[in-house]
Amino acid sequence: MVRSIVVLGAQWGDEGKGKIVDWLTSRAQYVVRYQGGHNAGHTIIVDQKKITLHLIPSGILHNHVTTVIANGVVLSPVSLIKEMKMLLKLGVSTCKRIFISASCPLLLPYHVAMDLARENNHISKAIGTTGCGIGPSYEDKVARRALRVSDLYNLKIFQNKLKDVVDYYNFQLIHYYKTQPINYQIVLDEVMSISDILIDMVVDVPELLDDAAKRGDSVIFEGAQGSLLDIDHGTYPYVTSSHTIAGSVSVGAGVGLNYIDYVLGIVKAYSTRVGFGPFPTELSNDTGNWLCMNGNEFGSTTGRRRRTGWFDAVSVRYSVKINSFFSCCLTKLDVLDGLKELKICIAYRKKNGQVVHNFPCSLEELENCVPIYETLPGWMISTVGITEFHQLPKESQLYVKRIEELIGVPIHIVSTGSDRSAIIILRNPFDS
Repeated sequence: MVRSIVVLGAQWGDEGKGKIVDWLTSRAQYVVRYQGGHNAGHTIIVDQKKITLHLIPSGILHNHVTTVIANGVVLSPVSLIKEMKMLLKLGVSTCKRIFISASCPLLLPYHVAMDLARENNHISKAIGTTGCGIGPSYEDKVARRALRVSDLYNLKIFQNKLKDVVDYYNFQLIHYYKTQPINYQIVLDEVMSISDILIDMVVDVPELLDDAAKRGDSVIFEGAQGSLLDIDHGTYPYVTSSHTIAGSVSVGAGVGLNYIDYVLGIVKAYSTRVGFGPFPTELSNDTGNWLCMNGNEFGSTTGRRRRTGWFDAVSVRYSVKINSFFSCCLTKLDVLDGLKELKICIAYRKKNGQVVHNFPCSLEELENCVPIYETLPGWMISTVGITEFHQLPKESQLYVKRIEELIGVPIHIVSTGSDRSAIIILRNPFDS
C-alpha cells in the first residue's frame, strides 16, 4: 500500500508540479515542502481562478489537509505571512493547517540584498537567480551562522546573533559591492512583529510525520525547482542552492529512507529553462517563440520569459536514474496542439563527432553537445481537457508512448490543460 509519495520535477523546474500535487492531495492528509524557499512558484487553476503558491505547500487548497514546511526549507517570514493573507482573502483557512520546523533557517532582507548585489555586479558572472536570497540563505546554513526559527524563542540571543550577521553582510555590501547597507533595526522590527505567529506554527516535524505513518495517513512530499537544478547533480554552477532530487527528502524533512513508498517524476512534454546555463534543445526561432506563448512560459516568481525547446530524453533519462522514479507524469501535452511536426532529442553529438546517450557530468562537455533528433508527426486536433487516453489523437498517443520508451519508466498521468480537471489517469500512484 502506497502511503507516501515524493513529487518532483525531472527537468529545470516549471514542470507543473503544483497541479499534480493538488490533484493527488484529494487522497492525502499531509503535504510537506522539504527544500527550496519562496523562489518556487506552484500554480493551480481552480474554477478558472489562478492561484500561485511560493512557500506554502499546494495541499493547502484542500480543507482536510495539513501542510508542513520542514527543516530543509529556507523560510522567509515576510513571504509566508504575505501568502497566508492572500489565501485568507480567497477564503482558504490557514489556521492550524500550516506548521513549520523550528530548524528552518530564516531568510531575511540581507540575504536578498546580497543575492541582488551579486547578480548586478559586473565582476561576478551572473547565474540568473530569482533574486529571492535563496543562495545566501543556504550559505549561512552551511557556514553555521544562520538564524533559525528556534532562535526566536530567546529575544536577547536573537538580537545578538542578528547584529553579528547584519554586520557581516554590511561589510561586504559596502566595501566590495559598493551598495547600500542593511538597517539592523528595520530587520529586527520586521521579524519581531511576526515572531509570535511563527512560534505558534512550530511543530516537531519528524514526530508529526512518524505519528502520521503510524496512523496510516498518506503524505505527499512536494519538491521545488527540478532535478537538473540540483546543487550536486544539476548543471553546476547554473543550479539552485538546495538538493532537488528525491534523496533530499530524508534530510530535508527528517524521515528515513524506508518512509518513502513512491517517487513520481513530473516532466513537461517539451523543455524549458529560466536563467542562464546549458540547454541543448533550446529553440531560438519561431517554434520556440510559439511554445513560449502557447504554453504561457513566463516565470510565476519573477515573470521572466522562459527559454523553450524540444523534449530532451537524454536529460530526463538522467533524472530517472538519480531519482529512481517509479513512474512519470507528462504535463502540458496540449501546448503541442497545432504543430505539424515534433522532435525528440534521443542522443547528443560531441564536437568530435562522438554520439553520447548519457547526460554529461561536466558543464563544458554539455555546452559543446548538439542534439540528435527523432521526428514524429504532430496533431491538429485540440487535446485540451481530454480525460481518457484513448480519446487523444493517435499522433499524441504515439508521442507519449515514444517518450515512455526513451526515458525507461511508464507515464501513468498525462495533463491536458491548466485546469485541475484536465488530466488523464492511467494509474493512480496511491493504487500502485
